[in-house]
Amino acid sequence: MPTVFTVTPTAVVPGRAAAFAVSLAVAVAISATTASPAGADPAVAPVASDTVPSTGGGVPPGVPTSVNTPDGWYLTLGARDESQIPVPPLTTAISSREYLASGTFIGSLAGPEPPRGILEVGYEIGCGVDMSTSNGVTMAGGAGVTPSLGVSGPFGAVPAAVLPVISTPVNGVITVGLKPGIIIVVPVVRKEFTGANPWVMISKFHVKIDGCVGQSFIRSYATLTRQTNESDVVLSYVGATTSV
Repeated sequence: MPTVFTVTPTAVVPGRAAAFAVSLAVAVAISATTASPAGADPAVAPVASDTVPSTGGGVPPGVPTSVNTPDGWYLTLGARDESQIPVPPLTTAISSREYLASGTFIGSLAGPEPPRGILEVGYEIGCGVDMSTSNGVTMAGGAGVTPSLGVSGPFGAVPAAVLPVISTPVNGVITVGLKPGIIIVVPVVRKEFTGANPWVMISKFHVKIDGCVGQSFIRSYATLTRQTNESDVVLSYVGATTSV
């Protein structure tokens, strides 16, 4: 609630002094009634900043995957601490993409015998428009010189003079070869293991692709293969997709 000040005059103030006292009292009353309480919410909500904090290339963790097999095995596969940082290509071409990729990929196997198998980790890059397998930009054209003779004089009359005429026709065409988008798989490591908890750590692996026009996407993948003398089981994981 607003604070109310009580002023008790002790003497009658004549003339200008009385007017000043009345003005002071009115000012105090107005300020007391218009001041907001210290604990009240502001009348206008603060405007949110347009600046988004940089994540440093961090990627949200993907969803771990698991499977129960008919022969009594339980397999899980996932990743943590993933990042895919886009870096400027050395060629400065807009059709090139480069990334520094990192992450730790972990598998787990539990079953009736000592586990063994293969753990493969890599990255998938999606390209909106592919120029790598097309003819790219093709320029073609031709030019020539064509001599001829012309006449001058009034229309319908006998020509007064014969004049040489030279024409130089020029023609050209520019063709841009584009193909639908493609997905490129970049395997990084393929590890044969013996043990219940295989894992692979990747730190700032350089991934590069050329001939990609438009928006591109990248995500990690991992494949865990459990091997026995009688059967194989394949479990796959894909990380979150990021775009550039």
